[in-house]
Amino acid sequence: MLKRAFDVALAGAGLLLSFPLWLLIAAAIKIEDGGPVLFPQERVGKGGVTFRALKFRSMVPHASALPPRQAGERDQRVTRVGRLLRATAVDELPQLYNIFVGDMSFVGPRPLMPGEIEVRGSGALVRLDSIAGYEARHSVRPGLTGLSQVYAPRDTPRARKFRLDAIYVRNATFCLDLFLVAISFWITFRGRWEVRVRKF
Repeated sequence: MLKRAFDVALAGAGLLLSFPLWLLIAAAIKIEDGGPVLFPQERVGKGGVTFRALKFRSMVPHASALPPRQAGERDQRVTRVGRLLRATAVDELPQLYNIFVGDMSFVGPRPLMPGEIEVRGSGALVRLDSIAGYEARHSVRPGLTGLSQVYAPRDTPRARKFRLDAIYVRNATFCLDLFLVAISFWITFRGRWEVRVRKF
């Protein structure tokens, strides 16, 4: 109950305080390529139930027509505005709404797309739901931040990220959540989400 109350209070405050920033980001996205501002996407939540997650669009408009896969550090689908949004994680600001309504929490495993794949170094395509640890992630609400989001760069293999998620699920406490939220704010203010040091 404390975690949920924290989520509602912080998400509500964040939505109100960030509204002017929403207007600036929307204008920048529209000026760059004229495409849609928001990018709604189906994600898998607690208990395996899907929900529609909201993000500011950071990729070219036709990117959703391609097979779902995680973006790399030099992904050609990412726009110029999108690179800045991703570096500061501001592209995920609309997910404050998802937290407020209960689809997500501030801290938890990253919500994944149904049928998402991982592209291995050999070029092989692997469904994420076939990787050990996938199902265990859905025993809690997915999070805007978490152990794997903070300590594993984007190109880290999913099996390693799922191990970090499992550590969080087994050891989750409100104090740990506060620590991860504080670390995430620090990374955001420094604009270092895309260039974090690999620690695991």
